[in-house]
Amino acid sequence: MGFWVYILSCADSSHYTGHTDNLEIRIAQHQTGEIEGYTSTRLPVELVFFSEFPTRDEAKETERQIKGWSRKKKEALIRGDWADLVRLSRYKKILTIEE
Repeated sequence: MGFWVYILSCADSSHYTGHTDNLEIRIAQHQTGEIEGYTSTRLPVELVFFSEFPTRDEAKETERQIKGWSRKKKEALIRGDWADLVRLSRYKKILTIEE
């Protein structure tokens, strides 16, 4: 049995990231509004990314990591644009303070 990390695109153009041990059932629950909370108020939702992991801990850690990413980085992952994902991972915003 595997564990899944998934990203849903919501009706308001936001993204929701989660993890589960049964992707098909969990997505159906989100789509019907059965899971109260974020996605139930932003229907309809569409599955735009998923990846399987051997353990729940790995799936949960990956979910946590993705949730901390910028929208641009999540969209690169969804597109499968690995070059952009790497570029966005290395980007460091330089702040300048004007006196």
